[in-house]
Amino acid sequence: MSDKPDLTEIEGFDKSKLKKTETKEKNPLPTKETIEQERKGEA
Repeated sequence: MSDKPDLTEIEGFDKSKLKKTETKEKNPLPTKETIEQERKGEA
């Protein structure tokens, strides 16, 4: 058995058949400013 995976299917894949999608961040991480404000508010 070979250590490397069989890439023949991947090499023949047609990227043009994929649909273009827009990615949107659903739950963005808070900024440093937001974290500092929350810390000051709780203290």
